[in-house]
Amino acid sequence: MFTGLVREVGTVRAFEDGRLVLAASTAAELGDSIAVDGVCLTVVGAGDGRLEFDVVPETLSRVKPFGERVNVEPALRAGDPLGGHQVQGHVDGVGRVASVEPDAGGARVRIEAPGELLRYCVEKGSITVDGVSLTVAAVDERAFDVALIPHTLEVTTLSDLAPGSEVNLEVDVLAKYVEKLLAGTMAR
Repeated sequence: MFTGLVREVGTVRAFEDGRLVLAASTAAELGDSIAVDGVCLTVVGAGDGRLEFDVVPETLSRVKPFGERVNVEPALRAGDPLGGHQVQGHVDGVGRVASVEPDAGGARVRIEAPGELLRYCVEKGSITVDGVSLTVAAVDERAFDVALIPHTLEVTTLSDLAPGSEVNLEVDVLAKYVEKLLAGTMAR
């Protein structure tokens, strides 16, 4: 489990034959889970400021392509404070940035998303964008807005967003469970 509070921005050094290699200072051991742009990956190599992951076709079919800079968050450990919100690192889909507007030193970003994800978005609810825990500022039938504070822009890759940028989206898992419970389809 993750919180959506990015710990550092890593740099993609290589991505060949499913092996993703990052330059990152995050301490990790073999088998640790690390969220990379919101995608939960297992560490298969680490050391000397390097993290390595095997990324399977199933994962690649559900996420945006990895860029040069990526958000990095190690998994939450027992006893760690839970800031942000509960994030699984299971990307639900890919959205597209419609607009980025300056907003009091930060930015307001509008993201178009598939309807099957927008149904889980509510104003003041949680959303994860490229692994960053954010609050939905507004939502309609085509898109949702998030307001980014200057700190978020400084410590994540969200400062790189521009109209047309693709982003990984993870909706609030609690909303998915509530929907399933209300539909009466949970196993008894």
